[in-house]
Amino acid sequence: MPSGILIIDKPAGWTSMDVCAKVRGIFREKRVGHGGTLDPMATGVLPVFVGQATRGVEFAESGQKEYVAGLRLGLVTDTQDTTGTILEIRPVTADRAAVEAVLSRFLGEQDQIPPMYSAIKVGGQKLYELARKGQEVARKPRHITIYELELLAQEGESDYLLRCRCSKGTYIRTLCHDIGQALGCGGAMCSLRRTMAAGFTLDQAVTLEQVQEQGESLLLPTDSLFQTYPALTLKPGVQEKRVRCGNPITLPGTADGVYRVYGQEGQFLCLSRASGGTLTSIKNFFGA
Repeated sequence: MPSGILIIDKPAGWTSMDVCAKVRGIFREKRVGHGGTLDPMATGVLPVFVGQATRGVEFAESGQKEYVAGLRLGLVTDTQDTTGTILEIRPVTADRAAVEAVLSRFLGEQDQIPPMYSAIKVGGQKLYELARKGQEVARKPRHITIYELELLAQEGESDYLLRCRCSKGTYIRTLCHDIGQALGCGGAMCSLRRTMAAGFTLDQAVTLEQVQEQGESLLLPTDSLFQTYPALTLKPGVQEKRVRCGNPITLPGTADGVYRVYGQEGQFLCLSRASGGTLTSIKNFFGA
């Protein structure tokens, strides 16, 4: 059965689940998941996990992400992007220097109120379902971190291109809206392209057409998700057997930290944590 990771360049107009459904059909594999939702209007890096590799989805979702976003000043919409209904049109007095100056306010740890048009659930209902009924409810702020935020270019009188590297849970639509509010003229996201997710970049991305044509040859091994961690190869016999049974093993002299763990024949077994000379599995990937 196929198992591995596809780095899809998601096309505009597709939901992340649309992409998973397409991949599910191509590989005839029910176990398919993605590593972080992209809005339908967005394009770019969408890690898609196939087969046993789906055990790694949670690690991809929690990683940092990078985007190039279009910011349009002078309007406010209900969705916080230009696909929504325009609520206000305001004159734009801010110039490029003003935009650059305000960006520093949004760096670092902060609380962000998610948009009504999002899949977050409140009282068992998704926010976008309530929004479509004309309802607006209180939303709990989410703690996020914006690590980098820079102005790449000005495109026309009131359109700007931004690059943002941020934590899980950051809504770039909301960031654009908030920047517009800080400038006093309103703002909405007019384009979005994810350039990095879970350590994977656009250079590694393939199209759905390529997946249709080339299939399993495009699958990356599951351990490619964990390349920032050092590798550790077990001794044959008892060590590997204990790990495969889910038991901790003693490895004196092993530095504390997280490791990619391999069997003697090079097979990726698990992601494990070493502490005080004992290695304990975080997540097993036997056969992935």
